Amino acid sequence: MNFTNDERFDGLYLNVAQTARGIEPLLDTMFSFLRRKTDFFNGPHGQDTDAAIEKVNQVLMKHIELHKAEQTKKKKQKELEEERKKQKASVKKKETGNNECTTTSSKGDVIEMGDDGFDVSSPSISASVPSTDDHDMESTEDIPQKQNDEDEKEQEEDGSLAPVGNGGAVEGKYVWTQTLSELNVVIPLPQNTKGRDLTVIMKKDHLKAGLRNSSEPIVDAPLTHSIICDDSFWTVEDGNRLVINLQKLNQMQWWDSVCKGDPKIDVTKVQPENSKLDDLDGETRQTVEKMMFDQRQKALGLPTSDDQKKMEALERFKKAHPELDFSNAKMS
Repeated sequence: MNFTNDERFDGLYLNVAQTARGIEPLLDTMFSFLRRKTDFFNGPHGQDTDAAIEKVNQVLMKHIELHKAEQTKKKKQKELEEERKKQKASVKKKETGNNECTTTSSKGDVIEMGDDGFDVSSPSISASVPSTDDHDMESTEDIPQKQNDEDEKEQEEDGSLAPVGNGGAVEGKYVWTQTLSELNVVIPLPQNTKGRDLTVIMKKDHLKAGLRNSSEPIVDAPLTHSIICDDSFWTVEDGNRLVINLQKLNQMQWWDSVCKGDPKIDVTKVQPENSKLDDLDGETRQTVEKMMFDQRQKALGLPTSDDQKKMEALERFKKAHPELDFSNAKMS
């Protein structure tokens, strides 16, 4: 099994990182465990510490190569995105230039006069007018839709459009994602922020987070649903963002927002990753899929799976007893 991108232990390591408060203490805890609880430093065949050093260097180099590959990929994607934006700007500029040329040409049309005083160019002009009008009407009809599509793309590119589905964003405050069991709230911070510079208070039904030297917290509001305080934690990543991990009390429920009063997402669009569903055992997976189906049905005003079963049972009973009157029967 490939563990190089395994996210199953992220919560555990984030908890350790929050307690350790630094890279070196975090590594100390890992090597301390290996030294105290395993024969890692002795080597499998008594090679003493040489085998341990070789193994650590081997794993470290593997992740350095992975890091370099990821950075190269991100750089290429950024370059492609910038090139695409430049091309888009160039096309828009050309379209604007063409429109200006067309307007100038229309204003500069010359009307030729014949010997008898009639406009000899009028037949061709009048014949072309309907075609031009039709084209203009079609273009006018297309403009709003194209403009909307472009606006949506631009919003997605600059990040101002809140993500839908598994998470969302509160403008100027934070972005968040969720699984069935937890939420991750990411709050941007000034560079080189330390944990001691923050105030984070997580209660069962309330969240407060902000900078100690600030008069107002970034977040201070009741939560949409309850959390398990003892299992929730927070940490500062890269010195510029606060990551808050909230463990849901009801781990069979999707949240439409983190705090009450914040913008809501459409929970009917929530789709857990297939790999996550595949990791579940058969019974748990069936429960999760049933819950997702029921939530979508409720959002659409349609019967849930339990309601459908009751209706099917009632229909079977009706067929078995045609002599009975079910006109006033109610589902409970």
